[in-house]
Amino acid sequence: MKKIGLLSDTHGFIDTKIIKFFKDCDEIWHAGDIGNLETADKIASIKPLRAVFGNIDGHEVRAAYPQVQHFTCENLSVLMTHIGGYPGKYEKSMRNAISKLKPQLFISGHSHILKIIYDKKNELLHINPGASGRSGFHQVQTAVRFEIDNGEIKNLEIFEKKRA
Repeated sequence: MKKIGLLSDTHGFIDTKIIKFFKDCDEIWHAGDIGNLETADKIASIKPLRAVFGNIDGHEVRAAYPQVQHFTCENLSVLMTHIGGYPGKYEKSMRNAISKLKPQLFISGHSHILKIIYDKKNELLHINPGASGRSGFHQVQTAVRFEIDNGEIKNLEIFEKKRA
């Protein structure tokens, strides 16, 4: 079993309350728009970091992290990118990747809106953790944590904090 902390759209800022929310996690996954390498390094100093770059990320972040990650965690196939869309409205390249790779968990960010949706057609759980940073139109900072146990997602919890 692994405990995962999931966030997106930090835009160069990681809240100490989110760090505390992730304290019992084994890994932190970031779905893009990290903001800078200093933010990525700060997160990686807390827990192992798996991340993708987002549309606002510069060349340093893009050199350090891929645009798309496909991996297995605890017998669960995971596909993660920044701009991915939603069930029924996936971005074209992600629609093709989902069809080919058949992930059980699809993660994307970008919208700054927390959404967790089961996609019946593709038999996967889609998670967009919303925005954890302070930049953007969102009024609430959000993040997600959950457990993966032998291919099953369990104990999903949401962090919410009114943006300062």
